[in-house]
Amino acid sequence: MRFRHASAVRAQYPELTAGALYASGVGTLAGTGPAVEAHTARAVARLAGSTEGEFPEVLAWRRAFTRMGLRPTQYRCASESLLRRLRKEGGLPRIHPVVDLCNALSVAWAVPVAALDADRIAGPLLEVRHAEGGERYTPFGGGTEHPVPGEVTFVDSGGRAHARRWTHRQSGHSAVGPHTRRILVVTEAMHDDGPLTVPLLLKTLAEELAAHRPAVVESAVLTAERPEFTFAGEGA
Repeated sequence: MRFRHASAVRAQYPELTAGALYASGVGTLAGTGPAVEAHTARAVARLAGSTEGEFPEVLAWRRAFTRMGLRPTQYRCASESLLRRLRKEGGLPRIHPVVDLCNALSVAWAVPVAALDADRIAGPLLEVRHAEGGERYTPFGGGTEHPVPGEVTFVDSGGRAHARRWTHRQSGHSAVGPHTRRILVVTEAMHDDGPLTVPLLLKTLAEELAAHRPAVVESAVLTAERPEFTFAGEGA
């Protein structure tokens, strides 16, 4: 299986720094609660000094959304939405040990972190690219949507879209759940310190996964020169 950002996306967003991580053996992952609390506490401390809308990481994604023709306060990147919820409600929902950990890291670093069920991605390629309009997206509530032509989304070889509006919302089709055994995690940053943030976030996630459950973990920082990540998988 391969993951990459299309050259047209990288050309349009040259400030993008991305990272990908693959892990297997996460079916019985448990006990991430203390780690989730620790990383979430880091975000809470930062929010005590300013709102998420002032964070450079969030502002950079707002600028990217504006360039996509979207109102950034209507369509927020995933990390901004989580930070906003954390500020308003004082906590984040507990969904699944993997998702909870990725959400905690997302608010701690203020950048989007997407966790996908690797067995729900049709291989051999998952690509972040501009939609053509015929791709199929499954909302969490069910049904089918089609991304608007030109919208940036994650598209697999089967023509399935695994996100809407890039980092705004993931698909219910590849959501991590009790059935998940293998995951692909993608993190993307647009701010100036993205080249520092992404490697540190990947390293932290790999260490947390290793501490809670022995698993095969591979990761890579993706650049314009090395845009592709190859990981084990058959696709589904």
